[in-house]
Amino acid sequence: TKKPDLNDPVLRAKLAKGMGHNYYGEPAWPNDLLYIFPVVILGTIACNVGLAVLEPSMIGEPADPFATPLEILPEWYFFPVFQILRTVPNKLLGVLLMVSVPAGLLTVPFLENVNKFQNPFRRP
Repeated sequence: TKKPDLNDPVLRAKLAKGMGHNYYGEPAWPNDLLYIFPVVILGTIACNVGLAVLEPSMIGEPADPFATPLEILPEWYFFPVFQILRTVPNKLLGVLLMVSVPAGLLTVPFLENVNKFQNPFRRP
C-alpha cells in the first residue's frame, strides 16, 4: 500500500483547503438559519396559540383557605419520615427511629467485613 507523501505541495494545498467538499450537505446559512428556523419557530408559536384559543383551561372553584383536604400527603421525599411518624404512636420513639434507621444502615458495611477472609484480596 502506497502511503501519501505529506511533503507534496499539492496534497498540502488540498488538505489546507479542505478538499473543497462539504460532506455534511448544504451550508447552514442561509438555507437553515434564514428559511427553515423561522418557519419552525412561527409554527410552534401558532400551534401554542391555537391550542390556547381552541382548548382553554377551565377555571376551577375558588380556593377556600379554611377547608383542608381529608388526606394531606407530604412531598415524595418526606414519605418515609411521614410514615414513621404516622405509624409509631410515641413521637419520641418515632424521632429515635428516624435517627437509628440511617445510623444502622451506615454500620452494615462495617459489620459485614468482620471476617477478613470474606474479602478476596485479604485471603492467604
